[in-house]
Amino acid sequence: MTPNSLHIGLLALAAAFAVLCAFSRRLAMNYLRYVCLALAAVVVLIPFFWLASAAVKDPAVLNEYMFLPPPSQWSGATLNLANFRELFAEKVSIQGAVYFWQYIINSLFLAAGGTFLQLFFSSMGGYALAKYEFRGKNLIIAVMLGSMMIPGVILLAPVYELIFRLGWMDSYLALIVPGAVSVFGMFLFRQAILSIPDDIIEAGRIDGCSEFHIYLHLVMPLVRPMSAAFCLVAFLGAWNSFIGPNIFIQTQAKLTLPVVLNLYVGEYSQQYGVFLAGTLLAIVPPAILFFALQREFISGLTSGALKA
Repeated sequence: MTPNSLHIGLLALAAAFAVLCAFSRRLAMNYLRYVCLALAAVVVLIPFFWLASAAVKDPAVLNEYMFLPPPSQWSGATLNLANFRELFAEKVSIQGAVYFWQYIINSLFLAAGGTFLQLFFSSMGGYALAKYEFRGKNLIIAVMLGSMMIPGVILLAPVYELIFRLGWMDSYLALIVPGAVSVFGMFLFRQAILSIPDDIIEAGRIDGCSEFHIYLHLVMPLVRPMSAAFCLVAFLGAWNSFIGPNIFIQTQAKLTLPVVLNLYVGEYSQQYGVFLAGTLLAIVPPAILFFALQREFISGLTSGALKA
């Protein structure tokens, strides 16, 4: 879109608003509201459209156009799938041939497995902090909240030494086990579970339910929005993790998407088209998960904000 056409479009929108104001102020305000929402949506979607355009442009014309070339210049020389073919082509490593889909599976496995473990242990810890009374409980909560102020990079050296001594280098255990429990998640679940009446838990105990049965079948269904919100946050954190896989994993076939995509843009490689094509594919799983859990995600963010 040229600057002139953009100006004309904005003037047309302003003229339509002025005409509606002459007939009905309420109709004009509704029109203005929808126009503002549409403009905000366009601003948000422009980067995704740019990414999709760059992924299908030929590397030779990648920097010639902001988005897609003019329709008169569309051809196999300007728009093609060369970036995707290069992305999924066989790569030779010391251990043998490696394909891009293996990195996708690695990231999915680590993100899904890490999310499940964090959900399980964090929810159990949050349930204990919310519904059990024991000595030193407030001190533990204070220490937990204080530990969230420590940057993870500071703990990188001792964690590396611990992983090395355990013999977990070049193993997924080095990525899954240290992040199996989230202090942030425990606090979120504690805040959500505080809103559950104690009578429900006592009724379960009177009926002979075990503590784990109460947690799994009585408490967890009632904090489903918080569970969905935490799953989304934990999945995104594991999916986008770069430092851990880059340090602890040495085998080419075990690498994750963020690490591999970074290899396409570096000191010795400038394959921006392939990098953008891989980035476009990398945002698909988180986007699917977000659209599937968006309602629970929004309600889960506020479920623990009513009671401290």
